[in-house]
Amino acid sequence: MKSQPKRMDIEAAKEDLKTRTLSQLGNDFARLLYLSSLRDFSTGEYHHHGLAACFSESAASRALTVCHQELFYSLVLSPLESFVVQIDRFIRSTHKDYESVLSASEKLQAYNTAVPSACDPMAADLFRSNIKIAMELLKSSQSFQERKSQSASPRPLLGL
Repeated sequence: MKSQPKRMDIEAAKEDLKTRTLSQLGNDFARLLYLSSLRDFSTGEYHHHGLAACFSESAASRALTVCHQELFYSLVLSPLESFVVQIDRFIRSTHKDYESVLSASEKLQAYNTAVPSACDPMAADLFRSNIKIAMELLKSSQSFQERKSQSASPRPLLGL
């Protein structure tokens, strides 16, 4: 028979996760993606070896679940402008071609994996909608910046 982790253990594991791991990541969007990557998509369970070694597998899993949900709802409720800035910073942190990352994100829709398993369907829809809006805004902003930089460069003089 498995024993349930004590609330105290889960809170301590959450605090450890936030302090040691999540604080190292740039923003809530990056943290959300990181936490979702720790979830086994065949079982829905979260795994973090270091956290489980310090606490217990069940306390670590529960702490990861709660942190994932908290970050998700925090992002869903944040202003769209803040959301766009976080996605922009995340894309820039990849050090890949900006337009390629946006295009791949749009095609693959990997952001769907960032939605917690136990989540209000309307919140999940709002999150997906905000991601799509943010990507459109970032694409249009990127196109604007490229047009601006092209028009700012001096035109070659004809015949010289």
